Amino acid sequence: MQLIIGAILSGLFVLAAAASFLWVPHEVSTLSIADRLKPPSARYLLGTDHFGRDILSMLMVGARTSIAVALVAVGIGVAAGVPLGLAAAARRGSLLDEIIMRGNDLIFAFPSLVIAILITAVFGPSALNAILAIGIFNIPVFARVTRGGALSIWTLDYILAARVAGKNALRISAEHILPNILNLLIVQGTIQFSLGILAEAGLSYVGLGAQPPTPSWGRMLADAQTMIYTAPRLAILPGLAIVGMVLGLNLMGDGLRDALDPRLRRARE
Repeated sequence: MQLIIGAILSGLFVLAAAASFLWVPHEVSTLSIADRLKPPSARYLLGTDHFGRDILSMLMVGARTSIAVALVAVGIGVAAGVPLGLAAAARRGSLLDEIIMRGNDLIFAFPSLVIAILITAVFGPSALNAILAIGIFNIPVFARVTRGGALSIWTLDYILAARVAGKNALRISAEHILPNILNLLIVQGTIQFSLGILAEAGLSYVGLGAQPPTPSWGRMLADAQTMIYTAPRLAILPGLAIVGMVLGLNLMGDGLRDALDPRLRRARE
């Protein structure tokens, strides 16, 4: 049930983001001061902001921005972290393992916001720099999950049989280790995706993420903070969007964990 509810909730935001490529009720880059702070109506279903922009259109395009940033950042974490984790597990106890794990500890010492500030100081604020900051922080997460899952498999008998058959560590990792830890990586991916949505919103809120005129849920919250009493929907609506997307992904992650973990399946049976 968690998986279904989470998939439906997340899917609604993904559909809204996909639809924004083809259609939005109103152009988000067009300002209309005459229509500023309009209440919900047939023309503006969720009303307008202090610049006269349609809030529904802003939320749709903002979903596209948040999802794109989080998705690419997770991709960076998977592309770099999984090979590092597999290499560390294959050479456990070696100098390579020690270097990889201490490198992970070093990155963990700097949260994504601090990394974003460092990148921004050099290259300036942008969605690309937010992707780099969140992606760099995802690398040690996937490396640790991969290494932990792989270490438990390296001790099994069929891995010993593969080594006796002459397969090297690279081939064993690709053919036997990786397929058996995909369930861990999928679940961790949904978790990091939801955290990426939160991180993107946080970075945009402090001005380090997507820059105007590109809409972002975090930027919408930042713009609305001075009008929380006069037009509270400007803050409530993007806040609900962030909560809904993150909740859906977390529910989907819990559902996938229950469905993919054989130990949990046996416990239920």
